[in-house]
Amino acid sequence: MIKKLKNLFRTENILYYPGCLIKFVGTELEENYKKILSAAGIDFIQLHELELCCGSPILNAGHIREAEEIAEKNFRVFKEHGITKIITSCPACYKTFSQEYPKLVKGWNIEVEHITKTIDSAIKAGKLKAPELNTEVTYHDPCHLGRHSGIYDEPRSIIKATGAKLREMRLSRENALCCGAGSGVKSNYPELANAAAKERVEMAKDTKAKMLVTTCPMCYYNLKENASGIEVVELSQLLEKKGGRK
Repeated sequence: MIKKLKNLFRTENILYYPGCLIKFVGTELEENYKKILSAAGIDFIQLHELELCCGSPILNAGHIREAEEIAEKNFRVFKEHGITKIITSCPACYKTFSQEYPKLVKGWNIEVEHITKTIDSAIKAGKLKAPELNTEVTYHDPCHLGRHSGIYDEPRSIIKATGAKLREMRLSRENALCCGAGSGVKSNYPELANAAAKERVEMAKDTKAKMLVTTCPMCYYNLKENASGIEVVELSQLLEKKGGRK
C-alpha cells in the first residue's frame, strides 16, 4: 500500500491502461496482464476511476469536440500523476493515444506502447520467460493494431517464443480479415458482425491450428462467441497456459 501511494506522487510513472472492454468486461485479462508486467519487472501504476475512456468510440462517431474534451481531461489526470509512459493492452486505445491525442491535445508528450511490444522486449531481454507450449497456433491481426498501427511482428514473436508452431491464415498481416466487431458494428449490426467472425474462424480452422490467438479484446470476444472446432484465446491467456496441447 505504501509503495502504491509513493508511486502515485512520483514525477515519472508508467501507467498500465487496460481499456474499457478489459477494465469492465475482461477483468481476467487485466489480471493476466498485471501479472505479466510484474513478472517482467515493470513498475507500473493504475488510476482506476480517475481515468476516462480514451475517446475512441466518440472520435470514430465523428464527435471531435467531445473527443477533445475527453483527451484534455485524461491528459490533465495523467500529468497530475506523473505519467510519462502508457502501456495499453487495447489496440484501439493504443491507436488513439499514439496517433490521435497528439492532434487532439496541445502539448501531448507521453510515450505510448502497446503491451505486445513490452512483452516481446522483455522476453528477448531475458526478463520474462514464456511458457513452453507444444501446440499449433494461428494469429488474427486486429485492425487497430495491424493496419492502423503497423504492429505485426511482436505478437508473432511472442507466440514463437513459447515454442508453439505458428500457422498463418490465408489472409493475414495487412490483408487480414476484420473480425467484424469494431466501429460499432457488433452493437448496431450483430448479424453482420457474427457472419464476419464465422468467416474468420473458418480461415483459422483451415490452417489446422489448435488455437486462434488475438491481441484485441473485442476481436477475442466476437471470435470466441462465433467459434466452433477451434479454441479462441487472447494473448495473455496463451502466456498463462501450461504445456499446451499436443
